[in-house]
Formats: sequence, structure tokens, C-alpha cells
Amino acid sequence: MDIMLIGMLLGGLVLLVVGAEVLVRGATKVAAIFGISPLVIGLTVVAFGTSTPELAVSIQAGLSGNPDIAIANVVGSNIFNILFILGLCALILPLIVAQQLVRLDVPLMIGLSVLTVLFSLDGRIGWLDGLCFISIFVIYNVWAIRKSRKETAAVQAEYAQEYGPQIAPPVTPLEIAKNTALIIGGLLILVLGARWLIDGAVILARILGVSDIIIGLTIIAAGTSLPEVATSVIATLRNERDIAIGNVVGSNIYNILAILGISSIVTPGGLVVDPAMLNFDMIVMTAVAFACLPIFFAGYTITRWNGALLFGGYIAYAAYLVLAATQHDALPMFSNAMLFFVLPIVAITLIFIALRALRTQPPGNIAVR
Repeated sequence: MDIMLIGMLLGGLVLLVVGAEVLVRGATKVAAIFGISPLVIGLTVVAFGTSTPELAVSIQAGLSGNPDIAIANVVGSNIFNILFILGLCALILPLIVAQQLVRLDVPLMIGLSVLTVLFSLDGRIGWLDGLCFISIFVIYNVWAIRKSRKETAAVQAEYAQEYGPQIAPPVTPLEIAKNTALIIGGLLILVLGARWLIDGAVILARILGVSDIIIGLTIIAAGTSLPEVATSVIATLRNERDIAIGNVVGSNIYNILAILGISSIVTPGGLVVDPAMLNFDMIVMTAVAFACLPIFFAGYTITRWNGALLFGGYIAYAAYLVLAATQHDALPMFSNAMLFFVLPIVAITLIFIALRALRTQPPGNIAVR
């Protein structure tokens, strides 16, 4: 049994790395072929593709009568994506933040996080709530792709006026089919790799007697987010940092709109929200989304220092969940330290970052990517 579990975990990790490399390669080629920016590809195709494991797990959990796992998977994944993945990628290389993220996508992520909390106040995310999420999902995708294509066409027209028309090499159907196959193949490999990792991790968690909520918030959330980890890290190493950031922010948007939306519609009676999750984990998810604005806006760069702050935040959150699940004697001391020392320092730091960015950023001097 131990050898099988180790094999599943290692095999899943290898598949995730291979799948992420294939997916990023295909997505960047498709972006160039159809005149869509890498950022929008990251926010749409890559983000939705890497969120496929969350979708499968949440729907299966809802239909099998485990709504705690379905919701905890989304909430935990959104926390993991921002704190762990962006933190890790920024530690590898500082990430340049596109103007669109600060002006539209991050505020949208914040608004959707708040909306999730509001929908959950009655203890349930019902089918009407899910229908609202799905409607926003469709509008957002259509708008993002159309806007990107218009901007790309405008840039090409300006370039042609300045330097003369450029003759682009013809795009053959074979080229389109090849890169589409790379995207689909990469997604399939990612899903299979995530499945192996999740299965092995859940077996271990059940042996240890961990609750469904803790499994959803930690093991399943991290496991289903491993495609995002692999994709964003590979994109960062390949210097496709627009895809790395867009993948994370886009995945958080998709997790709420598509995954919670579809899961709440197909689950009989909707998704029941545990009070403990509403009172703590959803608040953490919303606070983490808010924290992105000052960090992203400060020079439109996520520095290594910012990455360390984000990554450390996830370590602290995961440590709290473990202590709470085991009712460890150190829990009261840890909670007091976080509440009265760590969180105030983080809040003051974020406020300082935002104020310094506002003071040092000249009007109109915005890095457009």
C-alpha cells in the first residue's frame, strides 16, 4: 500500500510537470495565431483548463452528498492559488503585473469573493445563485476575448502605419490543429496527474481520520490546484509571466463562477455552507483577494519580498488548519499570535505598500502590458 501511494504521488507530480509544459507551449502559440494576448489566454483557456480538476471534484462531491468538500475545494483553492502559487512564482522571478489585472480582473475577483460570502449568509448556495455565477462567467469570457483581439488589431495597425505593412507567415490548418492538440493533451495530462495525487492524498487523510472540510481546504484544494502550480511555475521559468499571473487570477474567477455555479445547479438542493467555513475560511479567501490590490499596484510588480509575504501567509494558514483539526495544545497561543501580532503587521504593511505606490506613481505613468 505504501509503495502504491508513493507511486501515485510521484507519478502524478511527473504528469503535472509534463502537462504544464505542453499546455503553456500550445497556449502561447494559439495566442499568437488568433491575435489574443498571452494574459487573456492565461485568464481564459489556461485558467479554465487548469481548473478542470476542481470542477470534476466539486461536482462529484456535490452529487455524492459531500457539499462540504465541494465548497471547501473552491475556497481552499482560491486561498492556495494567491498565497502559495503567486508567492512561489514571485520568489522564482519578480512578476510584472498588467494594467488590466489591477483595473478589472483583481477587482472582479474581489467582488466575486464578497458575492460568495453574501450568497452563503442563508447557509446555502442555491441554483439561482449558481445561475447568476454562470451568467457572469459567459459575459466575462466574451468580453475578455473580444477586447483582447481589438487591442491586438489596434497595435498591429499602429505598427503598420509607422513601419509599413508586415507580411505575416501564413497560418496553416495543420499549425492550428497541432497547437490545439497540445492544449488538449496538456489538459488531459494535468487532469490525470492531479487525479493520481488527489487519490493518494485522500487515502492518507482518511487513514489519519481528517474531516471532510479539512480535506477539502488542504489536501484536495492543494491537489486540484497543482495544475495551476505546475503551469504557473513553468510559465514563469519560460518567461511567460503574463500567463503565470493570468492563470492564477483567472483560476480564482473560474473557481467561483464556473465551479460553484455548476456545482450548485447540479447538486440537489444546492450546496450547504458550513457555518465554520462561512465565519473563517470564506473571510480569509476574501481578505486574500483584497490583499492583491496593494501588492499588484505597487510598481505593477510582485517582488520577491511580496512573494515571501504571500508564501508565508499560506504556511501560517495551513498551520492553523492543522492545529485546529487536531485540537493541539498550541492552538490558543498560535491563534492569539496571529490575531494580535501577525495580522496587524501584515495589514499595516499592505497599507504602507499602497500609500507608497500612490505617492510615488506619477499620474498616467502606468506600465501597460
